[in-house]
Amino acid sequence: MSKEQIIEEVKGMSVLELNDLVKAIEEEFGVTAAAPVAVGGAPVEEAEEQTEFDVILADAGGSKINVIKVVREITGLGLKEAKSLVDGTPDTLKEGADKEEAEQIKSQLEEAGASVELK
Repeated sequence: MSKEQIIEEVKGMSVLELNDLVKAIEEEFGVTAAAPVAVGGAPVEEAEEQTEFDVILADAGGSKINVIKVVREITGLGLKEAKSLVDGTPDTLKEGADKEEAEQIKSQLEEAGASVELK
């Protein structure tokens, strides 16, 4: 049987018959007929890994005093400025931090009871 003859046979099949044929082929040869899908028709590109992060204090939580202490330590602000920053959440604590520094700041603040976002 030639390719043309097979194609003519497939053209004459109903949707249900085609579905059964595809399942049988998948089982017989151990393959899948799923094709990769590109969203919006655009070529799929690998996303660049983010290298700079903004550390955002989302919420001070229940231990506001501990969070203020950590904010003072991280930013070098005075007590009044640090308290104002914590009271005004959400607010950005650090902009353009590398991944390691941002993760370290985030863990310090979370240990103090705050909610932190990295963007």
